[in-house]
Amino acid sequence: MAAPVDLELKKAFTELQAKVIDTQQKVKLADIQIEQLNRTKKHAHLTDTEIMTLVDETNMYEGVGRMFILQSKEVIHNQLLEKQKVAEEKIKELEDFSMKP
Repeated sequence: MAAPVDLELKKAFTELQAKVIDTQQKVKLADIQIEQLNRTKKHAHLTDTEIMTLVDETNMYEGVGRMFILQSKEVIHNQLLEKQKVAEEKIKELEDFSMKP
């Protein structure tokens, strides 16, 4: 009688271990993604801080793939703000995901 209970417990324990390992991997991946998004957000903020010191009429080149496109300071500024906003939203989503039980 003890053998069937032991097999059921062993099976349940094995399944639980697999879930724990899977969850740990997902949390590690989320942490790595959060770090990358934080770097992206910081880079966009620093770049924006630097371009805001330039005069408003300054035109800049935006890198697109292997080419550059001439853009106004305002367009670049808006793109950098959007990049920061998107990164912040994704960080919040990932943090909410990693906090779920």
